[in-house]
Amino acid sequence: MDGTRLRRRARRRSTLTLWAFLLPALIAFAYFKFYPIGYGVWLSFHNVGIMGNHSWVGLKNFARAFDDTFLHAAFWHTVLYVVLGVTLSVLVGFGLALALAGQARHIRLVRTAVFLPAVVTVAVCAEVFRILYHPTPDGPLNWLLGLVNLGPFGFTSDPSTSMLSVIGMHVWKNAPYDMVVLLAAMTGVDRSLYESARVDGANWAARLWFITIPSIRFAFTIVITLGIIRSLRVFPEVYTLTGGGPARSSEVIMTYIYRVSFVDVDLGYASALSTLLFLLTVVITAATLLLRKERS
Repeated sequence: MDGTRLRRRARRRSTLTLWAFLLPALIAFAYFKFYPIGYGVWLSFHNVGIMGNHSWVGLKNFARAFDDTFLHAAFWHTVLYVVLGVTLSVLVGFGLALALAGQARHIRLVRTAVFLPAVVTVAVCAEVFRILYHPTPDGPLNWLLGLVNLGPFGFTSDPSTSMLSVIGMHVWKNAPYDMVVLLAAMTGVDRSLYESARVDGANWAARLWFITIPSIRFAFTIVITLGIIRSLRVFPEVYTLTGGGPARSSEVIMTYIYRVSFVDVDLGYASALSTLLFLLTVVITAATLLLRKERS
């Protein structure tokens, strides 16, 4: 009986010690993460005054979103960014993972070089791509395209290609991250499956379709889910490369919220848009995970 009581007391003391170490970090996390979210939701129901004279408006800020044509255009630009950006990033990342799989000599050095764009800051990427996308015939990309009698293109200065130009930078920066996740998953595939398939006469495409892809489906779920969340909340890529222009042709939801917040100084409406974006992200992420669970 005394032994049991001592074990319970030791377990309780261990639990209290654990929470004592965790509590400061949890308090800081709650203050800097959950408090701003809650305060933003509270502001979304108010007409926010600069001097703190807020007035309750109920759901009027949310109702405005359904009549805001600029927001509707930014929404569809964001949808295009999510669909094309995530799809191309995963496909390019998977292709890189296939190309860099194996244990060839110096392969780690090549993998490191390919992964470098993922750790470069967005501001640096934007400056590099601003040079590459220079709209004159002497611009680097236009010069290369001119060798095959294409272009010149306006890229970020042309409303018809500005969004695609931003997506191109997104793929260049994020595909290496997807490559690392998929490559890590591929290293866990049982090699005996490939040997058995090769003995049975399966070619490379058959082994890829029936062994590799089914074995790393969980990794595809990870990169697609993270890619959707990252693309829905995209801001620095668009803001640093195009600023949402020209003529709002590359405006996405986050850059529009920034414009409403700090240009129009309408913080109540901006908070409502942020709340709607948060709910949209939660719904799409949950739907993606549920769809993946049902298929598996």
